[in-house]
Amino acid sequence: MKQRINIIIASLIVIFSFEPLQACTTAIVSGKYTADGRPLLFKQRDTPQLENKLVAFQDGKYPYLGLVNTKDVLGKEVFGGFNKAGFAIMNSASYNLNPNDSCKDDGADGLIMKLALQKCATLADFEHLLDSLPKPLNVSSNFGVIDAKGGAAYYETGNYKYKKYDANDPDIAPLGYLVRTNFSYSGDRKQDKGLSRYQAAQDLLYQASLTNSITVDFFINVSRSLKHGITHTNLYDDIPASGSEASFSAFRDYIPRYVTASSIVVHGIAKNESPNLTTMWTTLGSPLTTVAIPVWITSGLKLPEILVADKQGKAKLNDWSLQLKKQLFPIERGEGADYINLSALLSKDQKGILQKILPIEKLVQSQVSVYQHKWRTTGAIDEKEILLFYNWVDKFISQSYHDTFDIQTNF
Repeated sequence: MKQRINIIIASLIVIFSFEPLQACTTAIVSGKYTADGRPLLFKQRDTPQLENKLVAFQDGKYPYLGLVNTKDVLGKEVFGGFNKAGFAIMNSASYNLNPNDSCKDDGADGLIMKLALQKCATLADFEHLLDSLPKPLNVSSNFGVIDAKGGAAYYETGNYKYKKYDANDPDIAPLGYLVRTNFSYSGDRKQDKGLSRYQAAQDLLYQASLTNSITVDFFINVSRSLKHGITHTNLYDDIPASGSEASFSAFRDYIPRYVTASSIVVHGIAKNESPNLTTMWTTLGSPLTTVAIPVWITSGLKLPEILVADKQGKAKLNDWSLQLKKQLFPIERGEGADYINLSALLSKDQKGILQKILPIEKLVQSQVSVYQHKWRTTGAIDEKEILLFYNWVDKFISQSYHDTFDIQTNF
């Protein structure tokens, strides 16, 4: 069995090109320290693979939903998601593990996360999976995991070993949260990457922890934070007067980046709740140009149509987001990706893209809060209501992007 898994991983690493310049900002929070007592898992995905989609799978022990590269038509790799058992996983690439190892392919992250979603219900199951897979694993990764039993931990994983950091251990996480960008605490700290984003996320989480305000909304806001972790520059403090003229600002190493392709926030369950109540808020495309939409696992594995691949193989919401993103980064030569047209994003006359996105998202959140309150009160989700919501959100978001941004949504 081990030999077969090893052959599969090796062959898929050849088929699917590695993702250079992977970054990602991630966090996990114990339910003991969130505002509503439910654990949270956050991933801001930074990758050159800017076209992402959601896929519903039923190819393992548990049905699951996963974030997948659009070009991966067979769904062989997953870069974040959750399953029917309430188990959720994501990762960030780490650049300071395997320092003296000649085997540095580091390309099996998505394969391992798919296996975990297929097979695992608990943190212990994931540890068993890591222990049983043939070595080297071909990874240098910080895997973040939560489960329906309240587990929340990072696994800093190299080719031959891993080290666990438990968010429920006060000696490891005194405030109940852990952050990882692109280095591992157990690695060679001279090779740390992603320090600015790490510091920015740490500062935001610390402030939120003081007021017991670590929520889904908090992490959605983190995905759009424009405060730099090192310089402490906050682009929200320098909003242009009008969006009619270009106003460029240096844009490097903020939590949202040019290569931010998507974002997820998995909202776990409280004690004695059904794993069916696990929710994943999904942002396809740049968080600066798209809305977060919640999804659940239903018996028919249905999803909003704007989040899954259409006849052209692309997710509509991701495509609309990329169209708007061109206005934020109109310089296509040289170092254009390092400079954002801030006036297109924000303006004092409230005509910036993000300022138009937020009211759309608020309506989605308001609609969902009514359903979630009911489901948590009764102890079970209502699949008919989920399908009604998906149908509504498809039409509402499509119409909103058409009316607000003059995008031909054709939905």
